[in-house]
Amino acid sequence: MEKILSVKNLTKKFKRVVVNNISFDVEKGNVYGLLGPNGSGKSTTFGMLLSTINPTSGDWYWFGKKGTDPDTLKRIGAIIEQPNFYPYLSAETNLKIVAEIKHTPYSRIEEVLKTVGLYERRKDTFKTFSLGMKQRLAIASAMLNNPEVLILDEPTNGLDPEGIIQIREIISNIAKQGITIIIASHLLDEIEKICSHVIVLKEGTSLYCGRVDEMTSNNGYFELKADNNTQLLEALNELQWFTAINQEDGLIKAHVRDDATISASTLNQKLTEKGIFLSHLNKKKLSLESQFLELVKNTN
Repeated sequence: MEKILSVKNLTKKFKRVVVNNISFDVEKGNVYGLLGPNGSGKSTTFGMLLSTINPTSGDWYWFGKKGTDPDTLKRIGAIIEQPNFYPYLSAETNLKIVAEIKHTPYSRIEEVLKTVGLYERRKDTFKTFSLGMKQRLAIASAMLNNPEVLILDEPTNGLDPEGIIQIREIISNIAKQGITIIIASHLLDEIEKICSHVIVLKEGTSLYCGRVDEMTSNNGYFELKADNNTQLLEALNELQWFTAINQEDGLIKAHVRDDATISASTLNQKLTEKGIFLSHLNKKKLSLESQFLELVKNTN
């Protein structure tokens, strides 16, 4: 797979270390999530990759070329700050101004407005737009130069649930065009639903870099219940297939060992042989949120 971006030991120090020696690669055609709480170094990382912030040390390569020069920037669309358009001009006129700055033909305006679902509102002034519509217009602006890479910093920040869903659908549709997307977010659910890959940051340090499905490809856990949960707990401990077994509100959770491969039917059969008959049995996967919290806990 072709590498769009390669980051090597990138570090930024202000009064403290904000980004601490992070390295990761971004492959063409995927959606990457830069995941971490506020203050974890996401925006600073984007700033360095777009050459608006000077790094303390480290290197990065866009399309195999070191750093970020003007020619490279022409291949990237980015939204790093809040949308800044003229409030009393229409969406279409605002995009014409951006097109002039980017030396992009006006013919792209209709296409990008349709992409973000604002073509019917193209004659309306920016000040009449909701926050979600303003964010969608910003994405249209970033798409004007037909970029190979789209960088979005907290694209759903402050939006209501409907606005979040709209932005999510737009990002998915853009990704289907083969455009590589990098999203910074502190919302685990957003990353899990949108991204194929994730880079987890905590206090400027990278805790994980890889596919989302590999991060969540654990053996998961069983939810169980029987008439005699005390007997059930004893039987589960005897099986030695689990790393942790706990009971809450009458429901037992048994977390499967990484080296154990066990199906619900196999577990049910083993328990039946021991004279235990289940009234509830469900196998579940740990969510990205659970994995993220586990990662953060292990670094404390």
